Amino acid sequence: MKPFTYIAPGSVKEAVAALHENGGTARVLAGGTDLLLEWRRPGVRMPAVVVDISRIESLRRISLEGPDILLGPLATHGELMRSGVIRSGAAILASAASTIGSPQIRNRGTIGGNIMNGAPCADTVPPLIALGATVTLSSADGTRECHLSGFFNKPYATIATGEELLTQVRFPALLPGTKASFVKLARRNALSISRLSVAAVVSVDDSGLITDARIVPGAAHSVWKRTMEAENLLIGKAPSATLFAEAGRVVSAVVIKETGRRWSTEYKEPVIAALVRRTLEKCFTDNDGHPS
Repeated sequence: MKPFTYIAPGSVKEAVAALHENGGTARVLAGGTDLLLEWRRPGVRMPAVVVDISRIESLRRISLEGPDILLGPLATHGELMRSGVIRSGAAILASAASTIGSPQIRNRGTIGGNIMNGAPCADTVPPLIALGATVTLSSADGTRECHLSGFFNKPYATIATGEELLTQVRFPALLPGTKASFVKLARRNALSISRLSVAAVVSVDDSGLITDARIVPGAAHSVWKRTMEAENLLIGKAPSATLFAEAGRVVSAVVIKETGRRWSTEYKEPVIAALVRRTLEKCFTDNDGHPS
């Protein structure tokens, strides 16, 4: 690892000033579970300046304000798993966080790092998009807010500039009658990154008909996106195994149409369909997203 200038600001104001002063060429360090490994690889270009934001306590929040849940980027995956606010209002996110790495990784890795790294296999991003999350970016020029669904340009690249710092994630807490689930497929049951994943949020009315649906595959598209074709198929219908299987086939067809047919298609096509079906069924069998 090559030498670099290390800055540990104590406030957001100091952090964005450091990013501004270094012309956006500095890298932000939070939990370090991705960056420290990356920087140890041979041939990797090291930043001249590292801005360590881990001491900024205001960025550690997990709170409920009115109908919305607010997360600071330094909230760890372990904290999301244990938070009463998350388990009550967005259990799908706690479920996804619980699948990440080992206990050591979950207690060090942050929600902000999972978002900003932009890895297609990031487990918290599909649930956050399904929850309708927005992110706040701060810089020396002020702040701006954008929907997480439009935040990613391509794998490992976001719309954030080098002078912007992720300072908040916001999304509505799930209401009673809304069900949600996250299912992940990996090479083994623990300590493994996603090969494919699916997050689903489904609302039903008093008559049992689906009034809203959000389905977000992970590690499937070049960037995360809702599958509107399958969502529209569900709305206005009663939940059923047949309906969920059809939604799975629609999601699979949309993914294959975008990514094209390749050697892995024979495997992915039925697996994506089955994973979507299983995720939707899980919404109605164990109500992972919201307490009964």
